[in-house]
Amino acid sequence: MLRLMSQKKKRRKRGALPDRLLPVYPIGVAAKLLDVHPRTLRLYEAEGLLSPHYKGGRRIFSQSDIQWVSCLRSIIHDEGISIPGIKRLLKYEPCWKILNCPKEVHETCEAKVDRTEQSSNPLICSSCGEKLLEK
Repeated sequence: MLRLMSQKKKRRKRGALPDRLLPVYPIGVAAKLLDVHPRTLRLYEAEGLLSPHYKGGRRIFSQSDIQWVSCLRSIIHDEGISIPGIKRLLKYEPCWKILNCPKEVHETCEAKVDRTEQSSNPLICSSCGEKLLEK
């Protein structure tokens, strides 16, 4: 019996999330860490820019989520890009290119977001017919 219980514990540990992805912060704590109103986090989620975990119907954020929101706010406030603009940009460029993060930063970043659409069809200008973007 004891051996069976220890095997179950080992199985849980194998499937455990890395610390940076472990959801530990309720929305109120996450908002305080980021110095934003909880409604801001709900808005980012509604816009599809943030995907917190849920536990018992409550949003729970990981350290990676916190870092991503911090980067997101930098894009919004420092770069002056709107939420719809960010959503469009993320289709074509990963977050580290939008923020011009150095290679050593984006390679170790816990919150990097790459939502680029992987398409074999290039974008073509409607007025001149020239290829705009190679994928």
